[in-house]
Amino acid sequence: MSTSAHGLQDRPRVVLGVAGGIAAYKAALLLRDLTESGHDVTVVPTAASEHFVGRATWEALSGHPVATDVWSHVQDVPHVRLGRYADLVVVAPATADLLARAAHGLADDLLTNVLLTATCPVLLVPAMHTEMWLNAAVQANVALLRARGVTVLEPASGRLTGADSGPGRMPEPADIAAACRRLLGSGARSYDLAGRRVVVSAGGTREPLDPVRFLGNRSSGRQGVALAAAAAARGASVTLVAAHVEVPTPAGVDVVPVQTAAELAEAVTKLAAGADVVVMAAAVADFRPAARSQAKIKKTDDPAQDPVVVLERNPDVLAGLVRARTGASPVLVGFAAETGDESGTVLQHGRAKLARKGCDLLVLNEVGEAKGFATATNAVTILGRDGTEREVPEASKDVVADAVWDAVVPMLPPPAVLTTGAL
Repeated sequence: MSTSAHGLQDRPRVVLGVAGGIAAYKAALLLRDLTESGHDVTVVPTAASEHFVGRATWEALSGHPVATDVWSHVQDVPHVRLGRYADLVVVAPATADLLARAAHGLADDLLTNVLLTATCPVLLVPAMHTEMWLNAAVQANVALLRARGVTVLEPASGRLTGADSGPGRMPEPADIAAACRRLLGSGARSYDLAGRRVVVSAGGTREPLDPVRFLGNRSSGRQGVALAAAAAARGASVTLVAAHVEVPTPAGVDVVPVQTAAELAEAVTKLAAGADVVVMAAAVADFRPAARSQAKIKKTDDPAQDPVVVLERNPDVLAGLVRARTGASPVLVGFAAETGDESGTVLQHGRAKLARKGCDLLVLNEVGEAKGFATATNAVTILGRDGTEREVPEASKDVVADAVWDAVVPMLPPPAVLTTGAL
């Protein structure tokens, strides 16, 4: 955050860039969200964006004058001042053209100049038609930006301009605002997962018994979703393998929905091949019904006819990832929800599980009624294969998520240097 001449902390300074796409109207709602939550926002639109939303709207909502070129208010040197003093630069929507210009260092208007002079976190929010988003050139530009430490949100899937539908829709303003707040709060660690590919599993699997019943567990998916959101905020490209989750999935994250342990195992195993880190935060059922009834199981008047459910083991997904790994990549992180009993304490059970699984880190948390599952807070111990232990006292699951990534980052090899040829 910025500091005034009197040493008092000012409101966080945000530059909101707006590129020339139809989703520009959503940026007005993002601006309102940020200003009402205490941020000082200056809007820097492109000239093309003014065909969709005029500068009078931006000036009225932000309380600041608006310019699109470097020739306005020259005495203030805006192309340097705005980037130098911002706490965050966010561009929403970021069109294919804007992504290309940002990736290759072009500076032909005020917004691209600001992107070159910014020393703070930068968040780009793509919005375009599906064919454009999936084009190899756009994907290469996104990869280049992420490798340089820029956070690029994954677009949402849904209704686009006209009757089109698919990936490329700009995320909702509330989701973008949440990503902004995470970046503003992450400080020096904003970019420490830049260029990394991360897979996180979350939620509780459900094993069908018949068309209406299943074997499940009490996991809400909150901790896994928090881990995915934190990784995205720190610059990673994140895929969330989501079983049953009770909270919205974060913006900027690719979501693969699954139901059963077998489906989760298949998805995670496939994704792990290209990942730098896999975090198994999902509560995966150890057992499933050996047989699934194709019709609802009926209750009869004769107790002797009550069904007996025979269970069989599900695959151990984490142990399978360890067996399949060659070398030190990906870094594998397991979760263990444990209770103490006559055979050992929670910590003893956690250490034994870490040894059995062979993963790099095991996040251990004690569970029970109103503890661990379906709560807003968590308290964990992060166990390392090298014998280290890190206690994380009860805190929000967002705080716990960042503590886990703080433990993972030192285990990662130096990132590859991405280069491009001459333009």
